[in-house]
Amino acid sequence: MAVKIERGLNYGVAYSPEMQQGGARPEPSWSTIRDQVREAETLGYDSLIAVETQHDPYLALAIAAQEPAKIELGTGIALAFTKSPVATAYTAWDLQRMSGGRLMLGLGSQVKGHVMRRFGMPWSKPAQRMKDYVGAMRACWRAWQTGEPLDYRSEHYNLSLMTPNFAPPPQKHPHIPVAIAAVQERMLQVAGEVCDGVRLHGIVTRKYIDQIALPNLKKGFAKSGKPESEWSNFQISGGGFLAAAKDRDALKKAREAIKSTIAFYGSTRSYRSSFELDGWGDTADELHKLSVQQKWREMPRLVSEDMVDAFAAVGTYDDIAAVIKKRFAGINRVSFDIPVRDDRDRGVLKEILQDLRRP
Repeated sequence: MAVKIERGLNYGVAYSPEMQQGGARPEPSWSTIRDQVREAETLGYDSLIAVETQHDPYLALAIAAQEPAKIELGTGIALAFTKSPVATAYTAWDLQRMSGGRLMLGLGSQVKGHVMRRFGMPWSKPAQRMKDYVGAMRACWRAWQTGEPLDYRSEHYNLSLMTPNFAPPPQKHPHIPVAIAAVQERMLQVAGEVCDGVRLHGIVTRKYIDQIALPNLKKGFAKSGKPESEWSNFQISGGGFLAAAKDRDALKKAREAIKSTIAFYGSTRSYRSSFELDGWGDTADELHKLSVQQKWREMPRLVSEDMVDAFAAVGTYDDIAAVIKKRFAGINRVSFDIPVRDDRDRGVLKEILQDLRRP
């Protein structure tokens, strides 16, 4: 199975899940985005990904699309339920045209608390709503490309108005691949049934991939009507964290950093099942209690070394490619990066990317 390798766009500010308080925070910058496109393509990456945490990923991709390149531009992920599927369809249609057909639209539902209390938007059955959301977007794209009337009816969205004044013109690359973030069984099935791919969460173990993710994705794919031979084209990304360093001493520090990340995500109730599958449900409960108390710095001590090895691929630059291939077997999209300060680092990164592509 051919592997595509992703790299994240950055704004010059590290995202810290430790929720540090106090002190001056540097402002983000979009000035290097076009440089990042050129560099990623030179290094041999297949895709550049913009995430929606503190910033709008579509704005970053609009800038990235201005740089002539062949590299794919994706959202990994953009939030879906914070806006109308028609609004997202318009944005994706424009980005697809701006990039010359290089958009990979990754969407996620987010959890109930964020949708309702951070964005003030309604919450309903997430899996069925996501299925309807993807269907509504594709109905818009089809209407814009073919000129046929917009007529989409579902439980969550009913669309029947698209006058010529509001319909953008057709384009050369009308098919926009859609991948959704999925954790629970039903959302995984929706991904397999109506999407081109899935973005698995980082807070999952190998056992989760084998026992939960892959079986449910295939179950959904069987409902899609696509021939079984097309399963190899289904894009599966994520499924764990990565910790790589140049030597063993540096790797120890990387393992400690991963503990903070695991603790942060483990504190969210929606991800408890990922811990419970491997017998760490009680740890997830304790992490949640500490997060409610805002005791972010105390949380990493609850994450054991076994948990680091279960949730992440950990290795030095010399062996990380082999570790990733074993840990992420069955996954055909992998995100990987290391700090690049000079030509030597650039050469090491190129070599690792080449190793990841070798059978």
